[in-house]
Amino acid sequence: MSAPPTRCNWYGMAGSPIYEDYHDTEWGVPEYDSRALWEKLVLDGFQAGLSWITILKKRDGFRAAFDNFDPEKVARYGEVDRARLMADPGIVRSNGKIDAAISGARIYLDLRDKGEDMSEFLWSFVDGKPLQNNFEPGQVPAQTPLAVDMAKALKSRGYKYCGPVIVYAFMEAVGLVNDHVTTCFRCQQVRRMAGM
Repeated sequence: MSAPPTRCNWYGMAGSPIYEDYHDTEWGVPEYDSRALWEKLVLDGFQAGLSWITILKKRDGFRAAFDNFDPEKVARYGEVDRARLMADPGIVRSNGKIDAAISGARIYLDLRDKGEDMSEFLWSFVDGKPLQNNFEPGQVPAQTPLAVDMAKALKSRGYKYCGPVIVYAFMEAVGLVNDHVTTCFRCQQVRRMAGM
């Protein structure tokens, strides 16, 4: 029997199949699809004050409740939908976060209609190429000056629940930065995905 791979040392991940799979297959992989990026930003907003594993376990519930994060559909949500979402045990029920998701869909569509592509906007912060960090375990920051800049830019467009800590977690998750620690087996794999 072979030894398990060395992963990033996230609290609560060891022995959690859903968490290990997320780390091993999704986290840090460069994402360029605008809709998928918006979905992840919304989910990271719902994470505020909670652990990511809480959101991860409810992700299918979120997708069902929010019409698979189709911004065209979410933007049309009204009071009946808000009430439905607040009664849905499959998601995190927070008036502020639900309102932020609905208004975020409207912002996404408005900016798109004005010619601003979400993917191009977000990737412009790293000049279109993932930043490759070389952190050892315990060195990964909670936020960076770049995350502060992105958070300000998102807030200036009207997005909510996108402070620098949330934004940096988002940047890591969607591969804008590669923060797999140097001892993690995914560090070099994700680096190769970015053509490095």
